[in-house]
Amino acid sequence: MKLNVIGRLAALAFAVALASPAAAADKLTIVLDWFVNPDHGPLVVALENGYFADAGLDVELIAPADPNDPPKLVAAGKADLAVSYQPQLHLHAAEGLPLVRIGTLVATPLNSLVVLRDGPIETIADLKGRKIGFSVGGFEDALLGAMLARHGLSLADVTLVNVNFSLSPALIAGQVDAVIGAFRNFELNQMDIVKHPGRAFFPEEEGVPAYDELIVVAHRERLKDARLRRFLNAVERATQFTVNHPDAAWSLFIRNHKDLDDELNRRAWADTLRRLALRPAALDAARYAAFAAFLERQGMLKKVPPLATYAVELPY
Repeated sequence: MKLNVIGRLAALAFAVALASPAAAADKLTIVLDWFVNPDHGPLVVALENGYFADAGLDVELIAPADPNDPPKLVAAGKADLAVSYQPQLHLHAAEGLPLVRIGTLVATPLNSLVVLRDGPIETIADLKGRKIGFSVGGFEDALLGAMLARHGLSLADVTLVNVNFSLSPALIAGQVDAVIGAFRNFELNQMDIVKHPGRAFFPEEEGVPAYDELIVVAHRERLKDARLRRFLNAVERATQFTVNHPDAAWSLFIRNHKDLDDELNRRAWADTLRRLALRPAALDAARYAAFAAFLERQGMLKKVPPLATYAVELPY
């Protein structure tokens, strides 16, 4: 009789367990810097391959209406995380925004100065008296100024033309002789596809300290949130999968983004792979300090804030 009761209780407990829903995953929102593209590969792969779910996270990737908004939304507490840029972070930190870098997606500069490969510009020195197109002022002026200075020129020796986001079209059409701000994994491929190949001059080879292109920022007051480290662990797992299995990762990337399955994005995917941060959480403090000092020399920063106030490596 006693065994029968125990058996019934065990069966009842088993039935209750089956009927109980699994523990709900922790919601986490991350606002992208732009529409989904290969730069966001590890985030999409982590989502599609279930790595976020394995970490107990329900992650939502949100494309912004305005690419300037993501860091501001995190600073205002309206989003958990945002994809941003290291140069932008230094400026935000100097402005007092409560933003902290917790991870890196793309660990090398993508920005470049591009000219037509078959055009008259063979060296940066040849840009004297020429027109240079740009889309976003500020940091790109500092970057261009440093590159020109290495060749005995200054911003006063060129004419800057705002071409909005039509960088490669303006260059191809002859409206400008060069463009600054062209991403080497996109614009160069785009120009090659339309039979107007470009030549890039890379900032890190022309006197500009190397920096992280795409980073992940959080609010300074939420650094102890356990979700953040779990998020980074899942992104690292996705990055390793992407690098080890690029074709399988590409299939995951386009599974719910069929509109990206074209030649430009396939080329950009291949070019972006070798630039991904293999240790997304790792922080190179000396590198960040060197870039902050560069921005100060270029007049972009009046005072460099303590690094620990805007860039950290979260503990496990």
